[in-house]
Amino acid sequence: MIDKLNSIIKRYEEIQQELSKPETIKDMDRYRALNEEIKKLSPINEKAVEYQKTLKDIEEAKELIKDEELKELAKEEFKEANDRLIRIESELKFLLIPKDPSDDKNVILEIRAGTGGEEAAIFASDLFRMYTKYAENKGFKVEILEKSLSDAGGIKELIANIKGKGAYGKFKYESGTHRVQRVPTTESQGRIHTSAATVAVLPEAEDVDVAINNEDLRIDVFRATGHGGQCVNTTDSAVRITHIPTNIVVTCQDEKSQLKNKNKAMTVLRARLYDMYRKKAEAERASQRKQQIGSGDRSERIRTYNFPQGRVTDHRINLTLYKLDSIMEGELDELIEALTIDEQARKLKEEGL
Repeated sequence: MIDKLNSIIKRYEEIQQELSKPETIKDMDRYRALNEEIKKLSPINEKAVEYQKTLKDIEEAKELIKDEELKELAKEEFKEANDRLIRIESELKFLLIPKDPSDDKNVILEIRAGTGGEEAAIFASDLFRMYTKYAENKGFKVEILEKSLSDAGGIKELIANIKGKGAYGKFKYESGTHRVQRVPTTESQGRIHTSAATVAVLPEAEDVDVAINNEDLRIDVFRATGHGGQCVNTTDSAVRITHIPTNIVVTCQDEKSQLKNKNKAMTVLRARLYDMYRKKAEAERASQRKQQIGSGDRSERIRTYNFPQGRVTDHRINLTLYKLDSIMEGELDELIEALTIDEQARKLKEEGL
């Protein structure tokens, strides 16, 4: 850790010198980039300087302990400095954890009904309501991009855009298969059924994140259809975009304007491509380190919502909370915080801190 701190302090000083040079000030792009870098390094540099000063204080206290007249006072100073060192080391470890550059991005949220027929579609609808309430609590804005409803009004498939700084950092742990155990309203004999819905959380990509060539796209337009297949528009406003190299297909028909549907479909396509590239890079790094990192396999069951027992279990961290009602009302903070701490601990281990 000390080697990392020394290299950060050195880099911080180098940037300070660079920023004071007239040629750097004239080059606005370089000046901006260096400012961004120093802003990220500043909290670590500040804590590293405090760490070095505390080490010096400890050494000085050790020397003073040898003096009989100052021994007792030096012991107190040594204990205070040592306690401070432990606190600073802990803070530094978390500051040194590599930050996910996608954490501050907006989110593309995809929810699909899984096994369980109509009950699965109703559960998918419940999940979307839960996420909407959680997003609102965090001050995020939710916009539905595409939805397909079941006969009973549940969600067969839904794609939404969640906008707000830090949205992906909060929602990224939700990717995976969510399982529900409860008695459906249509169940006459009171039997508990198990259904599932899958959730995908993708960081929204900007134009600079993913380059998409127009020649790689096939764009089809058709008439939008509503519930039951009836035509809801007399113009060809619905848009289907196929990314030919990856065969990723995105359809959007929620808007009456073909242009708006195309723009929404491109937003989803860009996010899916960005997510694919990220996961590919993560898999390559994982292979090199011989251990898996990243957000996990979406097909894996991550959480169970048991209504008869009023409990929610997150299988990734073996956490069970008997707060199902409040969780379904969007109170996800305890779950998200526990998952964040688990990820931080794993990253600390990976970084050897």
